[in-house]
Amino acid sequence: MSDLAITPLYDLHVELRAKMVPFAGYSMPVQYPMGVLKEHLHTRSAAGLFDVSHMGQVMLSGPSWEAVALAFERLVPMDVLGLADGRQRYGLFTNEAGGIEDDLMFARRGEELFVVVNAACKAADIARMRAGLPEEIIVTELADRALIALQGPGVAAVVEDLDPRAAEMRFMDVADLSLCGHAVWASRSGYTGEDGFEISVAADEAETLVRSLLEQRDVAPIGLGARDSLRLEAGLCLYGHDIDSEIGPVEAGLTWAIQKVRRAGGARAGGYPGADVIDQLFEQGAARRRVGLRPEGRAPMREGVQLYDAAEGGAQIGNVTSGGYGPSVEGPVAMGYVTRPQAEVGTRVWGEVRGKRLPVDVVPLPFVPANFKR
Repeated sequence: MSDLAITPLYDLHVELRAKMVPFAGYSMPVQYPMGVLKEHLHTRSAAGLFDVSHMGQVMLSGPSWEAVALAFERLVPMDVLGLADGRQRYGLFTNEAGGIEDDLMFARRGEELFVVVNAACKAADIARMRAGLPEEIIVTELADRALIALQGPGVAAVVEDLDPRAAEMRFMDVADLSLCGHAVWASRSGYTGEDGFEISVAADEAETLVRSLLEQRDVAPIGLGARDSLRLEAGLCLYGHDIDSEIGPVEAGLTWAIQKVRRAGGARAGGYPGADVIDQLFEQGAARRRVGLRPEGRAPMREGVQLYDAAEGGAQIGNVTSGGYGPSVEGPVAMGYVTRPQAEVGTRVWGEVRGKRLPVDVVPLPFVPANFKR
């Protein structure tokens, strides 16, 4: 694994006896001695700490907030201009065919825009921003910062005890905090469905901060294995699996992320890649939809399983894009795409596993209710 990049917390992961695996070009911890199942349940009941420093952190700056926001709206179908200082939104980079090139988070920090993108798409996303934004907008990759996530119902007490200002933050707020003597940028967000914080800190301070946080009550290190099962239970998309360049926001069920001002008829409608295609799908509906799936029995149905409209014969009507065992619901869970007639909750379809078709029910998402601080 010598050709893999490492995060500032690599040595600590090894010290904590993490199982390291290749992920998006990095050597990352997939689990610790606690194991994926217990790590998952610990995050749901207490406080889990994740290293997400492999993700890309980027700052956009320019002559004014309006200039930065309107420029970024050329690349995403979100309302950036209307974002209040100290607030964050979920966003999507789209292509001319209306597909999703990456999903991301963006936050207003004064007159600047802080953007966090997926690790596997980091280079392409930064190139996209540099090529697609006017010269007056400066795109700075923050390679000198690490990123960690604290997730779970026990996190609020930990962070608010370290900096009481955190108690004033609600879901999707961003603020500067001081944790264990370290100045950090914090957002009240995460990708597990639980309350929590995502924390950007100087790379050379990351290990010291994380060691201090792991000494706090109920905080344990959590790997990528549990991160994946947690986000699946929360009904959250994983780029490259549930969404990609050939899947658009309408079929992915992400229309909530496109504010009315950017839709057809809105004050700043269109102007981003694929706007005409996406607006047409808003009006007509997509031929397929992302749905929650509950396989019958105990056997998980994983990515790639083909879905059919009958136990025998019939037609293929979709496929599983994410699937596995859901520790919180004590059974198999999955997400995937099915044709629109089969997308209604309560519809039974069949997944083909090793040549045998097994029943699967279309169910609402998420599998576990969100526990965000509103």
